[in-house]
Amino acid sequence: MIDHGTISRIFDAIEIVDVIQDFVTLKKRGANYMGLCPFHNEKTPSFSVSPSKGIYKCFGCDRGGNAVNFIMEHEHLSYPEALRFLAKKYNIEVVEKERTAEEIQQQNERESLQVVTTYAQKYFTETLFNSVEGMAVGLSYFKERGFRQDTIKKFQLGYCPEKKDAFTTSARNAGYKVDYLVKSGLSIQGESKTFDRFSGRIIFPIHSLSGTVIGFGGRTLKSEQKTAKYINSPESEIYNKLIENSKKNEYLVRIIRTA
Repeated sequence: MIDHGTISRIFDAIEIVDVIQDFVTLKKRGANYMGLCPFHNEKTPSFSVSPSKGIYKCFGCDRGGNAVNFIMEHEHLSYPEALRFLAKKYNIEVVEKERTAEEIQQQNERESLQVVTTYAQKYFTETLFNSVEGMAVGLSYFKERGFRQDTIKKFQLGYCPEKKDAFTTSARNAGYKVDYLVKSGLSIQGESKTFDRFSGRIIFPIHSLSGTVIGFGGRTLKSEQKTAKYINSPESEIYNKLIENSKKNEYLVRIIRTA
């Protein structure tokens, strides 16, 4: 495991334009740099790099993140491998340390929650497009509000069935532990049974800058005053609500509020 001091030195040394220019031809445009996106085919540059913010963003395919995210995506590397790649570029010695039992447990927890969240996104999207209820309630609503099908798929929108434990039952039958369903905020543990947090709601996945689904927002289509119109995932090991300050999730929140 790379120690925190080494990671800090790597991040301090990184200049995002310098990193991305090794792979993409960039031209300065105002305060930012533009180029052809390396993640999808395009003829007109929509790939923007901000040296002041230290981030990149493609307005064509919606990929975005920092320099480490870019190396992970472009070179198909894990987070530690990307750090070592950048350390070599900037001639930084990588100091390794053994992970403590607590750090190993925390990593295992995060990975388990991420697996559950990934399953949930696929379940909600599948339900939206391929179930009678999802198409009649969720998909028809999105289309009434002017959402194109490509937009719905791009943002991985979905629908959770009205039945109170439909998702939880499906996840348990697929082998996912109730403990992680509850910790992720997807399920709620009641006195006698576990039920879905987002039942009967259209679903908006919340993504990290690297594009990973880390939480969900749900909107009810009912007009009952006692029912909250919008609910979000509670904070967890993989979802911190401060992340919503990123441009990507600010855009997502605007979509939720106008839906």
